[in-house]
Amino acid sequence: MEALILIVIVAGIVLAAGFWFIQRNRRRQGLKGRFGSEYDRTIDTAESRGDGERQLAEREKRVELLHLKDLDPRETQRFGDEWRNTQGRFVDDPGASIKEADSLVQEVMTARGYPITNFEQQAADISVDHPEVLTNYRAAHAIAEENALSPASTEALRQAMVHYRALFDELLISAEPAPPGTQR
Repeated sequence: MEALILIVIVAGIVLAAGFWFIQRNRRRQGLKGRFGSEYDRTIDTAESRGDGERQLAEREKRVELLHLKDLDPRETQRFGDEWRNTQGRFVDDPGASIKEADSLVQEVMTARGYPITNFEQQAADISVDHPEVLTNYRAAHAIAEENALSPASTEALRQAMVHYRALFDELLISAEPAPPGTQR
């Protein structure tokens, strides 16, 4: 009888451990799928995998509490026009265009409801809904900071403009109303 009780207890522990491992793996795969390369970057910079995964989960919770909104068509049009003007001035003054591009991305983020605090917090917030362009945003920001200290090459500034454009387009596209009968 005691052996049977012991077997049942051990089986219960094994089942509970198996369930825990399966749930942890599902959570990990879900975070990897949602955050893409940002998952790897966060895990690499965290003290442990568990700490990095907690950071990502906290980002999701933080962004869920934000009051993100779609832009109305007039705002989308205005931002698009401003981007085209900024991009058009690049040939004559690449450095100033990069500053304008950075400001314009921040304006769109603010209009969508992302709080503008510091770059790392902005990047963390953006990573939840737009992880595929976050690497571009980080690269553009690094080039813009480098350019503020010492003039960057025109090619580096061009690359920054391309990176900013990727995030800008993503923010505007996701702000456009979905066609009837489709989901975002």
